[in-house]
Amino acid sequence: MSAPEIVPVGTAGARPEHLRGRGARFRRLPVVRQVRQSVGLQRGMLVAGLVLCAVFVLVAAGADLLAPYGWSQLRDSEAAFGAQQPPSAEHWFGTTVGGYDVLSRVIWGARTALLVVVVAVAASLVVGVLLGLVSGYFGGWLDRVLVLVADAIYAFPSLLLAILLAIVISGGQSSMWGGILAAALSITVVFVPQYFRVVRAEVVRVKAEAFVDAARVLGTPHRRIMTRHVLRNSVRTLPLIVTLNASEAILTLAGLGFLGFGIEPTAAAEWGYDLQRAVADVTSGIWWTALFPGLAIVLAAIGMTLVGESLNDLADPRLRTRARSGTVTGAVAATSVVSAQSDARKEDA
Repeated sequence: MSAPEIVPVGTAGARPEHLRGRGARFRRLPVVRQVRQSVGLQRGMLVAGLVLCAVFVLVAAGADLLAPYGWSQLRDSEAAFGAQQPPSAEHWFGTTVGGYDVLSRVIWGARTALLVVVVAVAASLVVGVLLGLVSGYFGGWLDRVLVLVADAIYAFPSLLLAILLAIVISGGQSSMWGGILAAALSITVVFVPQYFRVVRAEVVRVKAEAFVDAARVLGTPHRRIMTRHVLRNSVRTLPLIVTLNASEAILTLAGLGFLGFGIEPTAAAEWGYDLQRAVADVTSGIWWTALFPGLAIVLAAIGMTLVGESLNDLADPRLRTRARSGTVTGAVAATSVVSAQSDARKEDA
């Protein structure tokens, strides 16, 4: 008779090591880690924002499959759509004053907004981080000039500056990519000072640390110190700014389109332009031409704002510790010694 297998205490039912490693890697993913750290209302805000952002991205990526018609299509194989038609089985969101399908314009407008947001945020991130790194690390007259220019740009109203730059950059172009690049670059100039100021302040703080002085003493080149030591410790707050700027980019693009400085309607669908064309319809009782583009702008901006605000709260250790301590305190109170003794007295009575 073989001896029974001895199982160490506490290891029964334990997951294999390779599965534990996969689970640990999954829990360390950026979005998963933030969701696990959040609690209560904070987690609800973060999850709601992530859902709205995911829907926005999926609709923009699958516009070819989801949109029943093209963004500038006025008729199908049978007849013209007709202007200001109410929602029906053929046109779920109705048609605009120009005869376009509202649902198709909303779906294609999501792709336009996503392209503008990606180009604007990526360009401003690269330019702002590079200028902030160079300015904060070397200092001197270059730092003073860049700070002065950034403060001057930051003092201008962002929408007014975007309008002026859109006029200069577009040059009368009406193509899809010409309009997208013009809108994105005009928004980029507005965002660059924000990244510049944040990165410069972090670089000035990090370059005074002992490990940077040790790298200089060892003869490490400036480029390696800037990229390997200073930059890696100066960009921790950038994801928060990216999410908030993405929301602001959507609102700025909608503002440009509403004021008539955005993308031409025959070049690409744009929510702000559709909303501006629908202003006159509202007074006539035609609500569908303004409701759905405006709702798309609001939901996309709210989703990104919720994600940014939740990440901002999670980055603050005081808020995260306070939320977690409140949750732990409630659990401990339910199983405390005092509570157990009071329950025992009630049973004896």
